[in-house]
Amino acid sequence: MGFGNPVLLGARRFAAGVDLGARGVTLVVLSQRIVGAGPVRIESLASAPLARDAMAGAEIVDRAAIVAALRSVFGELPRASAAASLCCAMAMPTSATLIATVPLARLAPAGAMDESGIHAALEPLVLAEAERVAGMERGELAVDWSVLPSTPRSHEAQVMIAATARQHLEARIECAAMAGVTLCAVDDEAHAALRAMRHAAAYELPPHEPWVAIWVGPEGVHGWFLVDDSVIRHMRFPALEHADLVEALRDLVDGEQAGCVQVSGELAMLRGVNFTLADIGDALGAPVLPFECGPLADIEWPLAATLLHDPACAVAFGLALRGVAE
Repeated sequence: MGFGNPVLLGARRFAAGVDLGARGVTLVVLSQRIVGAGPVRIESLASAPLARDAMAGAEIVDRAAIVAALRSVFGELPRASAAASLCCAMAMPTSATLIATVPLARLAPAGAMDESGIHAALEPLVLAEAERVAGMERGELAVDWSVLPSTPRSHEAQVMIAATARQHLEARIECAAMAGVTLCAVDDEAHAALRAMRHAAAYELPPHEPWVAIWVGPEGVHGWFLVDDSVIRHMRFPALEHADLVEALRDLVDGEQAGCVQVSGELAMLRGVNFTLADIGDALGAPVLPFECGPLADIEWPLAATLLHDPACAVAFGLALRGVAE
């Protein structure tokens, strides 16, 4: 079929993101034209609550409750989305995910690269590194990795490694399968939220302006200082090196001026450290913009009003965004 075919030109790629947490299950479905440039469209937003004892941290305690919640949110899909071939990704708690970046030269000796720049025997070396950093035997780990090319800021290629306990991954795959959903990927909550905020910032910020992304999760606050879509610095709080959140935020920007701050996640948790969005703006000297799906939605596409303005939807949005981009 030729690319000029009007049927193909109108075809869309659909992807779903599922955020599974103690509070409940959130589903975001996005679509984008397969051929030709076009904005991402929000097809569906849905959520279902969970009982407090359904989850214990990263561990799924009540699988039947998770399956029922998944069936509930996917049961709300509009006909076009339900009939589409959905690429579905689910979030893994940041507390249960280990992310490490290692110089490629440390794992693979110079001159031992194949034509694609990846050492033929790199995978067992990556698995050994994941085992060392996680402190778990590799048979108990699920590991993903990729080679990041050198950039003007990072003068050497890096290997990014993501690892989690295999039992957590398998539990999510099995619950999804019991609900009739096939998972194509599992991603870290914080990085999924960052992906969503990057997408939103592209509509809010002028090019080349530094900005800050903040995600508030169950285990604390993650922050990133970005320039030209590159992460310059990353912080977590609580952390031993920071006396309070104000100090952590100021260390994140390190005296540089941010154009704005994108904030997402469970913002009510800020009250636990006696903080508000206004305090974040004061600490960074920049306007604060809570992440919302609303500005990214088609006004002619009816969606749940409460979820359109819920900053906690960033994780599910970022997961679905990964699906339409791949």
